[in-house]
Amino acid sequence: MKEHIIELLSKALPMVNLDSDFLFSELDSLGVTTILMLLSEEYGIELEAKDATPKNLKTIDSIAKMVEEKLRGKTGS
Repeated sequence: MKEHIIELLSKALPMVNLDSDFLFSELDSLGVTTILMLLSEEYGIELEAKDATPKNLKTIDSIAKMVEEKLRGKTGS
């Protein structure tokens, strides 16, 4: 999943260093919105503004973890 997320985001946000140890600091509001929209559409999950926290968007690993948790919650409903 992590590799797929990197592929998606690198196409949409080519100027962002996705390998950053603190990815959130490299994002502006449009970048954050782009990430939430892309992942919502790609994985069929609901991501909202409250999900756009520095903890969730710190690294690609934390983004993948957020998506996995949303997917688990979706199947658990």
